[in-house]
Amino acid sequence: MLNRFTTRAVLMGAVATCAIAGAAHAQVGQDSTQLEEVIVTAQLRAQDPIEVPFALTAYNGEFLDGLGVQDFEELSAFVPGLIVQNQSPNNPGFVIRGITSDSTGAADEPRVSIYQDGVSISRAPGAFVELFDIERVEVAKGPQSTLYGRGALIGAVNVIQNKADIDAAYGEVRLGLGNLDYLMGELMVNLPLGDTTALRLAGRVKTRGGYIDNLLGGRDYNSVDTQAYRALFAWQPSDAFRFDLIGNFQVDNPSGVSFRSVFYDAQNPDTGAVLGGREPSDGAALTPSTNIDGSRLGITREVWGVTGLARYDLSDSLTLTSTTAIRSFETSETFDPDGISLPILTGIGISNGDQFSQELRLNWDNGGQFSGFVGAGYFREDNDSESPIEIDERIALAQLAGILDGNPAAVGTTFLPRSVYASQAFLQPLLGGFGIPAPARAGIAANLKASHIENAYTETELDSFDVFADLTWKPTDRWEFAAGVRYTTDDKTTSFGSQVVNGRSIAGGLLAVAQLQGQINALIAQGTPTSLAQAAALGAFTGGLVTQLATPGAANAPASAAFPLFGLTFQPTAGNGSVSERSLEDDGFTYRLTGRYAISPDASLYATYARGRRPAVLAAGVPTTPFGAPVFNEVEEETVDSYEAGFKTVTMDGALRLDGAVFFYDYQNFQTTVQVGTQFITTNAGEAESYGFETQAVWSATDTFDLYATYGYNHSRFQAGIFDGNRFRLSPDHKFSLGALWSVPVAGGAVEVQPTYTWQSEIFFDNDNDRTNLQTNNFVPDVAVDEFQDSYGLLNLRVRYTPNAGNWSVEAFGDNLLDEDFLKDAGNTGDGLGLPTFIAGEPRTYGVNLTVSY
Repeated sequence: MLNRFTTRAVLMGAVATCAIAGAAHAQVGQDSTQLEEVIVTAQLRAQDPIEVPFALTAYNGEFLDGLGVQDFEELSAFVPGLIVQNQSPNNPGFVIRGITSDSTGAADEPRVSIYQDGVSISRAPGAFVELFDIERVEVAKGPQSTLYGRGALIGAVNVIQNKADIDAAYGEVRLGLGNLDYLMGELMVNLPLGDTTALRLAGRVKTRGGYIDNLLGGRDYNSVDTQAYRALFAWQPSDAFRFDLIGNFQVDNPSGVSFRSVFYDAQNPDTGAVLGGREPSDGAALTPSTNIDGSRLGITREVWGVTGLARYDLSDSLTLTSTTAIRSFETSETFDPDGISLPILTGIGISNGDQFSQELRLNWDNGGQFSGFVGAGYFREDNDSESPIEIDERIALAQLAGILDGNPAAVGTTFLPRSVYASQAFLQPLLGGFGIPAPARAGIAANLKASHIENAYTETELDSFDVFADLTWKPTDRWEFAAGVRYTTDDKTTSFGSQVVNGRSIAGGLLAVAQLQGQINALIAQGTPTSLAQAAALGAFTGGLVTQLATPGAANAPASAAFPLFGLTFQPTAGNGSVSERSLEDDGFTYRLTGRYAISPDASLYATYARGRRPAVLAAGVPTTPFGAPVFNEVEEETVDSYEAGFKTVTMDGALRLDGAVFFYDYQNFQTTVQVGTQFITTNAGEAESYGFETQAVWSATDTFDLYATYGYNHSRFQAGIFDGNRFRLSPDHKFSLGALWSVPVAGGAVEVQPTYTWQSEIFFDNDNDRTNLQTNNFVPDVAVDEFQDSYGLLNLRVRYTPNAGNWSVEAFGDNLLDEDFLKDAGNTGDGLGLPTFIAGEPRTYGVNLTVSY
């Protein structure tokens, strides 16, 4: 239910929206440059953005090139309501109006749909693609399931790529270089092959050295190493039929991400010598373990896809379209989750996926009162994810004992070389803190493993069918109403297995002893004959377990009921790795109702209601006991009821485009991820709501001066459960961008000056908002509230020279010119160890680009 404040805010926003729309429409000013019109297909038909009855941001490729936008993260700075967190190309986060879609687990469901030419690329490991040689990008806000399909709970991003042009031959080359060894090359060639066919080739190669120094030698962290290529073929034998075949391929091989602890100096792990400071932007000295495949920190990612688009005009009023696609991605990211120079933990995130999709749609529009479309689609997806980890149990013991707790007052905490952690003199006193009797300490200390390896594996199969329809009714020239519905049915199967790779975890046994001792103390405190007998029996079992842990070769001793094969973070499934599976059938409807009133051909008001739906999730987790069954968790479908009202106008003889929207979302069964130890589990957080206001404007003030601006206010909060009152993660309350394009005539040509400034308010990186009372399940509780980013802004500048007569231009660019320090992420896997890590954003970068067209 809306409270008074919310109701007042929404109503006042709606009144202000109408007032601004009317005032803007009434203005008619000086002659000015007409803004280039962008035709969009957000409603699966070609329209002017004014005709679309929901919040939509659309930019053409030329405008994005001028801004220097090369990827989704850079795009998001200029789209109200959109945040893209590029932690790595393997693990991006897409956020629309507070809803984040970034899960890399095979069983997770996307919540924001990412498309290339109408084909879903929404799985996070395969979603981050380079933006080059594109026609336009459309970002639709609000539930878009009826238009875009099952994953568009709260919005969709559609990248429309330039197609092969049958009418002319042309091309373009662009070369760039800059600081941090930045190198970039782009090539586009369009070649007609006859009167009915054409071929287009495009590609980008981009490298940049890392901006976080590697103080131990090797590649600096957070680098860029990307190659992206595209081939497009077009066949158009008549005006009534066209077929496009598109092939995309991208490979990324950047260095590792700088997960940094802020509690420890960067140091030499062998000598303890201090090499650097503790700020996230300081150099890092991260030491991965060496006994698991791919132990070099870094990312290997390969994504490819082939799409066939066919359009056949059956008549003047009927058009049949077909979209067929296959897609695949393979990714592997090796990272240092603990963020310190000692090799406590090394992890590898492996994700692979294959998909096939087919959609048929019939559009009908005879120019009368009614128009619409019907369609059907099939989506097949096979995904698997794997997460091997390697742990140095000796250093992990020190962390569990509170020696590596990030306390700068602890003597020697940040100066102990790793050789110390192998000494009996260091380890035996720590064991005393776990209640281990003195006679057993030497044996257990000797058995602690320098390399303990565990692994968990998830595989999912999905078959999804849907049918959809949308009808638009125009009773008059000014009024328009539309209704759409989509029914989706899913059949999904999740398989899971976990194993300890090289013997049981001695550190895991110590945790079991500590837990058993707590149960014994509780039974003794009860003081009843029964509880005392139970305490005695449990004490005997615990004593036997301690004896087994102290026996030489304990890690690889035969398993028994008294001495099972246990792990530290992943308990093994039966047979130490056997796979179990469970199936889930899920179906549901999504729908929308819209109304639009055209004040004039250049201004309109609209209101829309939509039901969004994220399908039910069949999540899987490790057993609670060794050789137990996996824990399968069916999380109910998440639904949202969306209410939006807004205006859109083009006024001042076409010089000003202005639109704004107010919205309110009511969520049920809000699906979120919680961290338990080093695992991330999908769960139901209950109710949540979000409301806000967005606006965007582009104004051609004169023939030589343009201004553009965006602003978004988004109040997203949980309303129930353990997160009650918390903010949504990665969701600033306020976000704006401001830019200008000033063209100055000079001798022989023109200089264009294009400054931009983007700003956002405070954000949290997790839905728990770093509250200490919500992190008690961690191996070591996190007691510091520091995992957030204060408000910050970034200033960019681009200056171009283009000659009057010539086919070239040269550009100088600078990004983050004020060298603002900011965080991309905080917390992460290390949070479960009491070692939250922080990822710094890009510092000041600059360079030049040369573009030649032919």
